[in-house]
Amino acid sequence: MRVLTVIIAVICLVGAPLTGVYLSGGPVTDYLYFPPKNLDLAIDHAPFSWPAFFIILVLVVLVMVPFLIKVFSSLKNVSKNVHAGTGFPWWGWIGAIIIIAGWILAWTRFPWFSRFQAHTFSIPWIGYIILVNALTFMRSRRSMITHKTRHFILLLFFSAVFWWYFEYLNQFVENWYYVNTEAMDRLEYFLYATLPFATVLPAVLGTRDLLLTFPRVSAGLDDFFTVRIIRPRLTALMAIIAAVAGLALISLWPNQLFPMLWLAPLVIPAALVVIYHGEPVLREAAWGNWRNIYLLALSALICGFLWEMWNFYSYTRWEYSVPFVNRFHLFEMPALGYSGYLPFGLQCGFVAWIVKKITN
Repeated sequence: MRVLTVIIAVICLVGAPLTGVYLSGGPVTDYLYFPPKNLDLAIDHAPFSWPAFFIILVLVVLVMVPFLIKVFSSLKNVSKNVHAGTGFPWWGWIGAIIIIAGWILAWTRFPWFSRFQAHTFSIPWIGYIILVNALTFMRSRRSMITHKTRHFILLLFFSAVFWWYFEYLNQFVENWYYVNTEAMDRLEYFLYATLPFATVLPAVLGTRDLLLTFPRVSAGLDDFFTVRIIRPRLTALMAIIAAVAGLALISLWPNQLFPMLWLAPLVIPAALVVIYHGEPVLREAAWGNWRNIYLLALSALICGFLWEMWNFYSYTRWEYSVPFVNRFHLFEMPALGYSGYLPFGLQCGFVAWIVKKITN
């Protein structure tokens, strides 16, 4: 049944956008190119819109404020020193050195390094992953690298596949594009992209593990509101239909449906798990425990800030064309674009959960 669930999820996630292109009479084969490429579809991205900006801003505030109020009101009940501390491991210093060296190489243009200038993005992230694991080990005497090594290695592989899928989806909306990659052939571009893509899940999950050692960050969220769905399988089926329809129509209405890029890859597999296995993915929330969900979203936001920052002065970087909200940039990302990292964190957690299920 697990294999069937994966097959159906892949068919929906990959096939739905292609089905929309086919039904509209578009060239389906253009979207099967690997690595995915910028098709230069000349999408007329919608200009900045104050109504859209405020609607999205209000939605983000309505979602986040209750969590922040709960956390701040619960701080007085949480001890400041609850971790089982140990010394900072020697390998953590290696991570810090790699971050500094990678940062310098990414933001400078040394002539002797020009041959490798396009390949700097992975360096600080390798250092970051090592450092957050070292800090987690220092505070809890455990870390993903030292105590879940097999899971960590598998995350590297699944992370690369995971983000290549978003590159595939981006072909239909062209919300971001890469500069200074024109001289790369297909193999070089694949290798250039796959290594940084492989760091995504370990970075987000490693950050979550570190935040878990600071109980005050998510104070009170283990006893928050509960979520009860009366007919979970029917609700899940309706969610799949809506998500598949959104992906199928994304190439026709890229300005209106671009949020499906971040929502559908979470909704479809999570709903399939409910239908075929009867296991609620947000089972902790059903009991009122929102800590992990909150920390995953926060971890992705932290990593997102660092992704955008290290990207900003890099030679090979990405830039954005986001409909309706492409203003008030923090680095290359429009300010409201950071809200996309919140559901993205849940996707990262869900993929890690799938990896754990597959390998158990």
